[in-house]
Amino acid sequence: MISLAALAAPSPAQADSLASFLTDLTPDDLYPGADAFGPIRADVPVAPILKAGETLGYAFLTSDFVGTTGYSGKPIHVVAGIDTDAVLTGVKLVKHSEPIVLIGIPNSKMVALTESYAGLDLKAEAATGGEAHDLDIISGATVTIMIIDDSLVRGGIKVSRALGLGGLSPNVADGPKREVDMAQREAYDWHTMAGDGSTRRMTLDIGQINAAFEETGDARAIKRPEPGAPDDTYIDMHVALVSVPSIGLSLLGEAEYKNLTEWLEEGEEAILLLGRGAYSFKGSGYVRGGIFDRIQLIQGDNSVRFFDKQQRRLGALATDDSPSFTELDIFKIPANSEFNPAEPFRIQLLAQRVVGAIDKTFLTFDLGYKLPEQYLLPLPAAVVVDSASDEAAAKSALWQRIWRDKQVEVAILGAMLLVLTAVFFFQFQATMNARVFYWFRIGYLSFTLVFLGWYANAQLSVVNLMALTASLRSSFTWDAFLMDPLVFIQWFAIAAALLFWGRGAYCGWLCPFGALQELTNKLARALKVPQWTLPWGLHERLWPLKYMIFLGLFGLSMVSMPLAETYAEVEPFKTAIILKFVRDWPFVVFALLLLLAGLFVERFYCRYLCPLGGALAIPARIRMFDWLKRYKECGSPCQTCSNECPVQAIHPTGEINPNECVNCLHCQVLYQSETKCPVVIKQIKRRAKTGTPGPKLNIGHPPANHPNANKTPVS
Repeated sequence: MISLAALAAPSPAQADSLASFLTDLTPDDLYPGADAFGPIRADVPVAPILKAGETLGYAFLTSDFVGTTGYSGKPIHVVAGIDTDAVLTGVKLVKHSEPIVLIGIPNSKMVALTESYAGLDLKAEAATGGEAHDLDIISGATVTIMIIDDSLVRGGIKVSRALGLGGLSPNVADGPKREVDMAQREAYDWHTMAGDGSTRRMTLDIGQINAAFEETGDARAIKRPEPGAPDDTYIDMHVALVSVPSIGLSLLGEAEYKNLTEWLEEGEEAILLLGRGAYSFKGSGYVRGGIFDRIQLIQGDNSVRFFDKQQRRLGALATDDSPSFTELDIFKIPANSEFNPAEPFRIQLLAQRVVGAIDKTFLTFDLGYKLPEQYLLPLPAAVVVDSASDEAAAKSALWQRIWRDKQVEVAILGAMLLVLTAVFFFQFQATMNARVFYWFRIGYLSFTLVFLGWYANAQLSVVNLMALTASLRSSFTWDAFLMDPLVFIQWFAIAAALLFWGRGAYCGWLCPFGALQELTNKLARALKVPQWTLPWGLHERLWPLKYMIFLGLFGLSMVSMPLAETYAEVEPFKTAIILKFVRDWPFVVFALLLLLAGLFVERFYCRYLCPLGGALAIPARIRMFDWLKRYKECGSPCQTCSNECPVQAIHPTGEINPNECVNCLHCQVLYQSETKCPVVIKQIKRRAKTGTPGPKLNIGHPPANHPNANKTPVS
């Protein structure tokens, strides 16, 4: 039996123990037909589920075995039942501290999704590394669902292994780990390596493969035997772990082994596959799809499929006495696959036979490999299993899996940030043509709203900042923040942008709700809705509201994070962007009222109420550059930019308030305008009078519906 120390994450508080949660559940909740719970075992924290005194299965609490946490830094507690065949029989979500993703989402949705894990076969999950099932996602609760999924699968597998359910045995990772002797570099010939197991071989002839397909009973496959004599070679396949220095130097030679070490990154390994015969272990499908579908590496619960970028062809072997092969290929094993070169593994070969126009049938054959003892360092006298490092590795694998699934979205966001950076660095050229820049901005904001907001749900929130602060005060880890790639990338981009441009880089271009406000205001202008300009004195006194709201929420988060997240509903982001207005009516009415105000006062919420904007404005004061160009006449006597600034961020005296500026660059359009800027107009007239040619500053004119074109002062 495996000790609890090697299995479980740090024990939760007594209030969050399995015993306390079982008092609110019935045995039938976790195993249909059960009538009692037995006492919690001393060796593994599970409670037998009984019927008439007979043990049907076991109840366990996921947080006893898996330490994955969410934004709150606290685990999501789920109680599950598991039968003796390692199948989940019932699942109940019993406690969480994640209002950041659950406020506004009906609890029935979360309960129903959690309960849908009943019937999950953990044997299949153990064999596929937790990927044998499809993952359902609820919009607005992605991180929560990923954590629940990870906790149930990994926790259930640990329980199954600890109790020997479904024939699962302790993972090799639970015992002492061997290490490869990287200092050994002696070269051997092929005959020696084949004899000591440094290279392993699997040979199948035509007769064997035909007999194997006949045993399947598939009449279509039997009717199409492989051509050739029974003793002809179907495939002769060899494998060697060439990232081990001695094996790599022997088979590849010094020059090719050096190329291999330069190709491999930290933590990566490589195998050499050799083949000859009628059947190819590579096939041609990978050329089209990028993946080798005839082979995979399997070690314990983990499997590795190889992509075309992880493969290199080898011209010839360095050993003089080796046979000739038609296929010589090196495959890279990624560092995140949790592959241990000191442990046994197998190469699984998929043999396929065409049985119809588009149909195929398959058989699998395994080529086992175990690194000979001579390449391994001796075991230490005593090895202590570091469950903390195992847990950290599992958390890392979880967020890396999410990033791999979001590669396309990450690339699109990267392109958006590059375009925006180019616009800011070359703002004079970007704003030279007023009409072109106007429609570019409309297009960019529309993409921000649709892609970042409604599609990717990557709306930032003041809650992100409060969660970061709470995490820094407790035990900070990057794992929870890395689980949402687009949000994580945006925060790092904002951190850099604050030094260069202030808060406007996000508020004016990348905030989906800000984009929604501006676009609806543009529509209102097109419909001749009057625009109100608040008196400067009132406008200036309303500015501090957003800072007061932020400081209030921040102070409240010091006392109670869940309570602060609840009051953070002053942000309409979840309603309007994440949940797309599908929510209880008070939240929808509140969001619509803010948008309604924005029809008359552009970006009303951004100007006066947004706590996130206030939070970003505070560190933005340390920005290092003033990019927005101004004339000495700005403010005295010229008031053009001040009157036309969409958010009234320009003082009547001419200076721009960087805390309120959203970097829309409209003032830079006016700076070059031949029809609106008095300084430019005066320069043009002077050149015309003296006959001095000058550059044409603005090849286009502002559109009729340009911001603030029809504002009406409010008395």
